[in-house]
Amino acid sequence: MEGSAGGTAVAQAGRGRWLGLAMLSVGVAMIIVDATIVNVAVPSIVRDLDLTSTQAEWINTTYALVFAALLITLGRIGDVVGRRRMYLLGLVIFAVASVAAGAAVNGTMLIAARILQGVGGAMILPATQSILNTNFRGRDRAIAFGVWGAVIGGMAAVGPLLGGWLTTYLTWRWAFFINIPVAIVAVAGTLRYIGESRDEKAKMGFDPPGFVLITYGLAAVVFGLIEGYSYGWLTQKEPFVVLGWTWPFQISVVAVAIATGVLALVLFAVVELRRAQRGQFFLFDFELWRFPAFRYGNLAGTVVALGEFGLLFALPLFLQGVLGYTAFETGLVFLSLAMGAFVAAPLAAQLARRYGPRRAVTLGMVLEAIGILITTLLISTTVSGLMLVLPLFVYGVGVGLATAQLTSIVLSDVPPERSGLASGANSTMRQVGSALGIAILGTVLFTSLASGVRTNLDGVPGLPPAVADGIATAMEQSAGQALVAIRDRPEAAAVVPPIESAFVDATRLAGFTALFFVSIGAVMTILLPETRPRPIAMEEEPEESLEEAAAPG
Repeated sequence: MEGSAGGTAVAQAGRGRWLGLAMLSVGVAMIIVDATIVNVAVPSIVRDLDLTSTQAEWINTTYALVFAALLITLGRIGDVVGRRRMYLLGLVIFAVASVAAGAAVNGTMLIAARILQGVGGAMILPATQSILNTNFRGRDRAIAFGVWGAVIGGMAAVGPLLGGWLTTYLTWRWAFFINIPVAIVAVAGTLRYIGESRDEKAKMGFDPPGFVLITYGLAAVVFGLIEGYSYGWLTQKEPFVVLGWTWPFQISVVAVAIATGVLALVLFAVVELRRAQRGQFFLFDFELWRFPAFRYGNLAGTVVALGEFGLLFALPLFLQGVLGYTAFETGLVFLSLAMGAFVAAPLAAQLARRYGPRRAVTLGMVLEAIGILITTLLISTTVSGLMLVLPLFVYGVGVGLATAQLTSIVLSDVPPERSGLASGANSTMRQVGSALGIAILGTVLFTSLASGVRTNLDGVPGLPPAVADGIATAMEQSAGQALVAIRDRPEAAAVVPPIESAFVDATRLAGFTALFFVSIGAVMTILLPETRPRPIAMEEEPEESLEEAAAPG
């Protein structure tokens, strides 16, 4: 292990490792909260900056997309140049981007800041996983990943509550400014308690074709899924214009983007395999797929992420648009999800030791599916936040049980020196799942909403078709938040119930789509191998337990 003398000395001590874990958790909490804190703030941001529904999707998706596109690259570079160094740089970049996001005056500036946040987040997450995988063994590794997973599961749920409070009582801009003091604490603690580590066998290098192919491939596919209902899936629905240049073909730019994106991802696999065979620097080690835990764990986690993050995007829009909740009230509804995750995550390691990690993951994903099902069935114009507490709590328990143990399983048979590549690939696939989930469920929600509003308004006596079409377009383009303004107009009273009914149907359809993905992921966990943490006696050296680290003196 390398690094500053002070940091290395403390990190090598048992107590220092656990204090270092706390500092890693602070950084992870920041980027995970920021992935969900914006969800409840989106309606306010849409109204304040006059965003379209597509821009609303991009606020979340650009963060996840850039995060996913760079995780493999930056995880690999972190192994070479130093994991702590990469973690610190990521914290600084994330903090600077948060200032820019909070100061945004339009949608373009906000989306650009979210892109920069994605860069910082992609430096932070794989570095934390690699440091944990390097510094902990046996029982302590299970405990460390349990803490790490609890932070991810719990913070993903706390984000909406924090974001709701800040948006309601301050401004949505503080959903970003709050990251500044958090980043300062993480940087200071990392310099003190975490020593440097790297893969000494790795060679410094760069993989330009691999970087271009995976970045373009992921970006093009997600772009197509988000913009499909705007520009047309096969033929051009409306002109696509960028910097004054107009797409000149009849075939939709979306169809071309998805097709070329998929082709780029296939070429990425070919390029990476050839570079590995020639002994050149490569971004993705396809040899990792030889490990069953890595292979099936990543597939299951990616599919589940499609439903998890898509639902967290759709539900706040419904609560604020139809039920009229404030951002803070929406956050309170999601508090039950946070409580479920916090309660379950510490128990996940105990269940894994007794019944095996695979059973803990399967149970967690089944509970997620049950929670989503009940939540979706309850969605109506008369539902209350109190009625959603129990199913969201069940959902949170599932997240807490599954998240930490699934990550532990994925990395369980990966050699420590390849942990950067493995953790980068693991996080990339989860982020790809979340980006695709937001894109798919957003498309389902907005397309169904526009269609439902048009159909329902046809039954309103005396309403001109042109007016009905305009309302449907406004609902689609405003991510459903035009309903707030429509409801405030007395002359529009007759159209509110049909619009609310269409919003309910669209949200339910999005919920059932999320349920489908989570259920498939739960079934896929059956393929996970039965793995258990190795006994401490089998480790190279004895490890200090968390209890011993916390003891006085």
